Amino acid sequence: MDIRLDLDSPVPPYEQVRLRIAGLAAAGALPAGAKLPPVRRLAEDLGLAANTVARAYRELEQAGLVETRGRAGTVVTARAAGTPAAARAAAERYAAATAKLGVPPEAALELARAALRLPG
Repeated sequence: MDIRLDLDSPVPPYEQVRLRIAGLAAAGALPAGAKLPPVRRLAEDLGLAANTVARAYRELEQAGLVETRGRAGTVVTARAAGTPAAARAAAERYAAATAKLGVPPEAALELARAALRLPG
């Protein structure tokens, strides 16, 4: 992930990280579902304290731009990636309908890929 800090900036490092991740998502460089690096790894890469990166992730999550899925990590949300609300709603309806039919999530994804003619 392309994040560079300006140590001479009056903007705190956590805010620089937050703004950069939000910007990358909005620009499409981090699409919906993209997994962010673990807090400790990104902190180490940037030469920051883990709490600094954790704060940036927390604020992104509070804004609905990322979602933390426990051990599965932190991922970019469709909202952050600029996915239209109607498309998000359609995806949620599809997920609910396939779950109601008892279709396992992986099978539902394969059905969607086939419908979109995407490679598996």
